[in-house]
Amino acid sequence: MKIGIYGQYYHDNSATYVAELLEILEHKNVDFIIKEDYLQLLRQEITLEKNYQTFNTHAELDDTFDLIITIGGDGTILRAITLIRDLGIPILGINTGRLGFLATVQKTEIKDTIDQILNKEFKVESRTLLELTTNNDELLIADDVLNFALNEITISRKNTTSMITISTYLNNEYLTSYWADGLIISTPTGSTGYSLSCGGPVIMPHAKNLVLTPIAPHNLNARPLVIPDDMEIQLQVSGRETSFLASLDSRLLTINQNTIIKIKKSPFKIKLVELYSESFLKTIRKKLLWGEDKRN
Repeated sequence: MKIGIYGQYYHDNSATYVAELLEILEHKNVDFIIKEDYLQLLRQEITLEKNYQTFNTHAELDDTFDLIITIGGDGTILRAITLIRDLGIPILGINTGRLGFLATVQKTEIKDTIDQILNKEFKVESRTLLELTTNNDELLIADDVLNFALNEITISRKNTTSMITISTYLNNEYLTSYWADGLIISTPTGSTGYSLSCGGPVIMPHAKNLVLTPIAPHNLNARPLVIPDDMEIQLQVSGRETSFLASLDSRLLTINQNTIIKIKKSPFKIKLVELYSESFLKTIRKKLLWGEDKRN
C-alpha cells in the first residue's frame, strides 16, 4: 500500500500522535510519502531522525497512491483536494483540529484505524464538488485557488458594510435578487458547515442536491432553497463597491461587479474514506449533539 501524508499546520499536543502514525506505518511496512513543507514543520516540533520520502505538488501524485492521510481538521482536507484534484485518490482525515465533520478519525484511534485500513475494513464515498466559471476570460484562477470547491462557493461583500444585491438565475430562469451580506451555494458535504450556521438544512451526503443559503438577507422572507444538483446557477452582483469576494472553500478570489458567475456541479468527484465503525448519522449525532436532551 502507498500512502501520502498531508498536513497544513502543527497542532499543539499532536506530536505524540504524529510520531505514533509514522511508527505504525513503518512497522507495518507501508510505503508512505510526506508533504515536504509539513515534514519541515514536524521537524521543528518533534525529533525525526530518519529521512522520509516527500512530495510537493499535484504533479508528483498519481494513481499509484492508494490513500492520502490528512492530519488536522476539516480545513486540512479541503486544502488537500487542491493537490489531489481529479486523481481519485481517497482521503482519510485524522482529526487533530476542532469539530471534524470530514476528519472523523480521532487522534487516539490511530492504531486501530491503520489496522482497519490495511484489512480493508472501510468504504470509499464519492462527494460532489462545485465548479465556478465566469464570462471574463481575463479572470484567471490562480493555481493556489483553482475553480472548484467541496463544501461551498460563497459570494460576499468586500470593503464595505453595505449589503450587496445578487441577481440569481437557475438554468437561465430568473429566481430572485438577494439583498444580503452574501449567498452560499453549498454541496451536501458542505451543508453541515457555513450554510448550516446561516440557517441552511443538513443534507445527506449522497443526496443529489445543492442548497442556496442567503447570508443575513435584508428581504426577510428569503429562505434557503434546495435545488437539484444538475442545475446551473448564474449570479450577477451589484452594490456600492466595484468588486466583491468569491470564496471557494475559504480560498478567496476578488471579482468585479460586471462579471457573470456560473456555478455548477464539477465533472469530477472527491473520494473520502469512511470506516465501517463510522457513519454520517453517527457523526451528526455526535458533532451536533443530537439526542443530548435528557428526554431522549
